[in-house]
Order: sequence, then C-alpha cells, then structure tokens
Amino acid sequence: MITPQILDPRRPLALPAGAPPLLAVVVDTEEEFNWSAPFDRDATSVEALRELYRFQEVCTEHEVVPTYVCDWPVVTSGEGARALGEHLNLGRCEVGAHLHPWVTPPHVEEVTDHNSYPGNLAPDLEREKLEGLTGAIEEHFGKRPVVYRAGRYGLGPRTAEALVALGYTVDVSPLAGFDLSKDGGPDWSDLDAAPYSFGPSGALLGLPATGGYAGWLAGGGALHRALHGPLPRALRLPGILSRLGAFERLALSPEGFTLAHMQRLTRALFSRGRRVFQLSLHSPSMLPGCTSYAQNPQERDELLARCSGYFRWFREEMGGEVVTASSLPQRLEASA
Repeated sequence: MITPQILDPRRPLALPAGAPPLLAVVVDTEEEFNWSAPFDRDATSVEALRELYRFQEVCTEHEVVPTYVCDWPVVTSGEGARALGEHLNLGRCEVGAHLHPWVTPPHVEEVTDHNSYPGNLAPDLEREKLEGLTGAIEEHFGKRPVVYRAGRYGLGPRTAEALVALGYTVDVSPLAGFDLSKDGGPDWSDLDAAPYSFGPSGALLGLPATGGYAGWLAGGGALHRALHGPLPRALRLPGILSRLGAFERLALSPEGFTLAHMQRLTRALFSRGRRVFQLSLHSPSMLPGCTSYAQNPQERDELLARCSGYFRWFREEMGGEVVTASSLPQRLEASA
C-alpha cells in the first residue's frame, strides 16, 4: 500500500490566526491480545475496561474530554457501556469507532497480518464490517459515532467513501512519521502531522496520530529510512544521533515515550507551524501485563503520570486548549 497518496486529493486545514494550539486525545479502546502472537478471532477479552476509570479520572481532573474509539468486542460485550456510559452521559468523554477486522463480523476473510489492516480488505467487506460496528455502537451507547480510527492505523483507498456514506466526519487513523508496511500496512513515514480535509467532496477531516521527527538534522522520513539501513544500525547511528539531540522519531503517546519525548516532539512540530495535535494510547495499558508499556502497576501509574504531566504542560506552557476530536471540523478552516 503506497501512502499517503491514498488520502489524495486532500486539502490542508489550519487554525484561524491567533487561535491557541489544540490537542485531541484518542484512546484505542479494544480487546486484550498478545501483540507478538498471530491474530486470533477468539481473543476477545475486555477485562482491561474495568481499569479504564483510572485514565478517565486523570482526564476529568484536567478537564480533558477523550474520544474512546471502540471496537467490536468492547461494544458488544456490554463492558464498554458499563465502563463509559456514565461518563458519556455526563459529557466527560465521547465514543468513536475502531475497526479490528479479525474480531468483527462477518468473519469471511482469512486471518492474516495483511488482513488485520482493514484498508487491505475488499472494499465491500471493509464497509460491511464498518456498518455493523457503527450500528452496534449506536445501539449500545445510544449515539452514532462520527470519529473513526482504522485498526493498526490501516486506512485504505476506499475507506473514506465508506465513512462519508455512514455519516462520519473525522478520521484519526494515520500515524504520521511511521512505516507499517513490513507486514502489509500503510507507510505513513512521509505524512505530515497537520490536519487536512479529504474523501468525497472533502467531507472528512483527517487528523493523524501525532508523530514525526525532532532534532537539528533535517531529512524526515528519508533520513530515518537511511539511518535504519544495515550499516548505520550496525554503527548504532540512530541511538547516537538521538542522544545528541540531532535526530529522532517520536510519537505523541505515553506508551513507549517519556514526558520529555512528548514535549520535545510538540515543540519541534510547533516550530514548524503545526498547531493541532493528537495524543493517543491503548485501553489495555490500564491493566498491567496486557501491553509492553505497562507490565506492572508501577509502570501503569507512571504512564498515567505522563498523561497528567503532558495535559498540564500543554495548557500552561504551550497555552493550548484540549478539545474533542468530533469538534475539530468546527475549529479548523482551509489553509491559504
């Protein structure tokens, strides 16, 4: 899959002059599964949802309204509604859709790495799965979702068409700065983290999960690819340049990145004119042992502390505002 061409034609969007920088918070709210094992249709436990209140408490403390993009096991188990229903009714969060094809009916495709990216499915099958998930969210949560994240960041060439037909207005699928093509996914390594409109008649707002490159060396995705060739890796050049503050690839996430990393990426992108950011994480990280990012309660609490620290820093140091993903179409305008 060649990307970001699948988003074209797209039109840059920007904040009005003088507006504060904006942050949207998106949580991949999904079943627990072994990320290093083959995908399994029967791996549908959502036990981690019982711990999701910990993240919501941090958000409520900082007046952050996160978007929980929910997949099929979360929605249809009933645990999703139990974990989020009260917060949703009180306006403390919003719910979107997150399509994991291997656990979403109809179960007709072979379960493979390639097919785990929903954009790789036949367009009719991708749309049928998305229709079912959309209807289930409306049934179980009482609200039709308008925000979408493709599972594994796997937006496809016909996804936008299906999203517009189903009433979605915001897509948060791509992971800017990261190449997922090793097992058949999209290559977002050259995608800028800035928002854009795309899809039929430009009806969708796209905001990638914020990722990118920081440091005083220019080069972006091309330099990152060059540094990860056999010889540079053998010479440990990526680590050396990172320690020197010369070049590093970062994501705006508390999973695998420190608070300093997140701040450094935000400053770097802000210096290049970026004013809209998306912080993202996965709900299973709330239950110790479910992801590599939180293997024990201490690591989980440290992850939550990074979220708290970033929310405070974004408001106090960056002068920013935290908004819902669904509100972005009303906040942005076509870039000159």
